[in-house]
Amino acid sequence: MTNDNWFIRAGSRPEDGWTDVVDGRVEGWAHTGLRTGALPAGGELRLPADAVERMVVPLSGSFHLAWSGAETGEQGLEGRGGVFEGPTDVLYLGSGTEARITGSGRVAVAEAPTDDVRPVGYIAKADVPVELRGAGRSSRQVHNFGTPAGLDAVKLLVCEVITPAGNWSSYPPHKHDTNRPGEESNLEEIYYYESAVSRGLEGIAPETADPFALHRTYASDDRPIDEFRKVRTGDIALVPHGWHGPAVAAPGYDMYYLNVMAGPDPERVWNITDDPAHGWVRQAWERETLDPRLPYEKESDR
Repeated sequence: MTNDNWFIRAGSRPEDGWTDVVDGRVEGWAHTGLRTGALPAGGELRLPADAVERMVVPLSGSFHLAWSGAETGEQGLEGRGGVFEGPTDVLYLGSGTEARITGSGRVAVAEAPTDDVRPVGYIAKADVPVELRGAGRSSRQVHNFGTPAGLDAVKLLVCEVITPAGNWSSYPPHKHDTNRPGEESNLEEIYYYESAVSRGLEGIAPETADPFALHRTYASDDRPIDEFRKVRTGDIALVPHGWHGPAVAAPGYDMYYLNVMAGPDPERVWNITDDPAHGWVRQAWERETLDPRLPYEKESDR
């Protein structure tokens, strides 16, 4: 059962200068949100003083933020040339904060509804925890800037994942749709995707190359869901419940996704259950080595 609510084609939900805005106005969606936008030089984007906590993530380019609410301040965010150049500066804004974003490039803003207020938090790119996860064709790179170990937030969990061409990510398939304390969390999840010709192949890829990846979500109980989508840069997949994975980087094309998670549980934690048909694959990683293409950094830093 496919549901158009669970797949947002790039540019299909524009609002107030933003390329796409996903929030509780999507039927069946309640706990997470995402804004994506592109700024020309001299442009600006506005964040209203809503009852949501936010994390601002530069996708390409650098930005300056000025905000007011429980706190007032300004902060520059040193970004990157693109999402495949390693971590970026990020900024957390507590609930009820109004902000103005200026600069040049593309930016994403992760959101989660809450009335509780946490302090503004700045994380420099040099301080972003980088995790190299999996092995072999399941190797990927995770930037854990919005997880409990590195960020004081109310509900919001945010990270980004880089997967080299031909590799599988978000694998083995897993779920977090039932609150079982200490075992599994109940979390909505957003995947914002980008794809690009793989490093080292730019010189042979024609102008007609069409970078893409694949996204899969399927039912874990009696709640129906059956999503298998080809995704391109700017596309957004929503996971309200169910097993999700793999996210597959097609041969020739590197894959990036930004994950935004939040839910109704009292504890802010990411606990998952693997699909029992496939969870055993984790044991095979002990016999494999990490993909030598990782870590992905800015070319001049390699």
